[in-house]
Amino acid sequence: MPQEAVLAALTESLPLASAVAREAGLSLLAVEERRFSGGEFKLRPLESVRGRTVFVLQSLAGTDTAAVCERLLRLLFLLQGLHDGGARSVALLPYLAFARKDRRTQLRDPVTSRYVAELLEATHLGCVVGLDVHNPAAFDNAFRIPTVHLTALPTMVAHFAASLRETALAVVSPDIGGIKRAQIFHEQLAAEVGGEVELAFVCKRRARDVVSGGRLSGEVGGRTAIVLDDLCATGGTLIRAAQACRRAGAQSVQVAVTHAPMPQGLDALVACEAICGIVVTDSAGIETPARAAACGKLLTLPVAPLLGAAVRRMMTGAPVAPLLSHWPAPPSA
Repeated sequence: MPQEAVLAALTESLPLASAVAREAGLSLLAVEERRFSGGEFKLRPLESVRGRTVFVLQSLAGTDTAAVCERLLRLLFLLQGLHDGGARSVALLPYLAFARKDRRTQLRDPVTSRYVAELLEATHLGCVVGLDVHNPAAFDNAFRIPTVHLTALPTMVAHFAASLRETALAVVSPDIGGIKRAQIFHEQLAAEVGGEVELAFVCKRRARDVVSGGRLSGEVGGRTAIVLDDLCATGGTLIRAAQACRRAGAQSVQVAVTHAPMPQGLDALVACEAICGIVVTDSAGIETPARAAACGKLLTLPVAPLLGAAVRRMMTGAPVAPLLSHWPAPPSA
């Protein structure tokens, strides 16, 4: 990797990119973004990038002002423009849209995650960095270029270990598909608190966008249940899991998710009486809904220290694997 590196971002991701740049010790690349009538736009770096490594950060969560498809298209244009300018690009994607559709479950189903991977590869970028993608194995297999998968689990472990160390705990996956994620979190949390932590999951079925089921397998009675998932969209799955934990005798229920790309999902969690606390990260780069911010239930953990630590390691050739099990230390003074 070339010695000189810089970090770039599109407008909607600049706040997070600025924090990551500080953590990584990088400067932000000036990028011109111009919009034309009819919805067309132009992007170009305002300084030479020839021979440089450019880490391009873009969170692909759609909002009313920047739809997810537009965010993706502008990212593709910027990556290709950097390649044309002689740069080697690395895509930092704190939230990767379309990642949930990673396999065919019905006849003629699309595999959208692979289509997005092919679009990104077409820009000649050198590596893709994802954070708690829906299926890490499918993420790796979708790309034919190097991938790095980061996780916010150690960040959440550090939070819950500090706040609930003296509490009887249970980690709960809201569906069978998330059991592996919950198992990793369970092992890290048990090692951190130095005590017994139960592991449970909720049986959920989805057919034609209709969700049914709700039977809890595992022991949560008298414990604080931490319902863990990668994503809160509408909040329905997490609410059903929280209610199942309450019916099974859980003393309280905390919800922990990495991505919250839809404000209405957080609002739904806040309104659920079964949920006592909600922990999310700022990976989606969207503004926290006023109701959720004012309720006292919600805590947002920053992902900039993790992303910055990963960038520093990639620049120096150090392994990124230690970040998968330990909360990254701040950069040296």
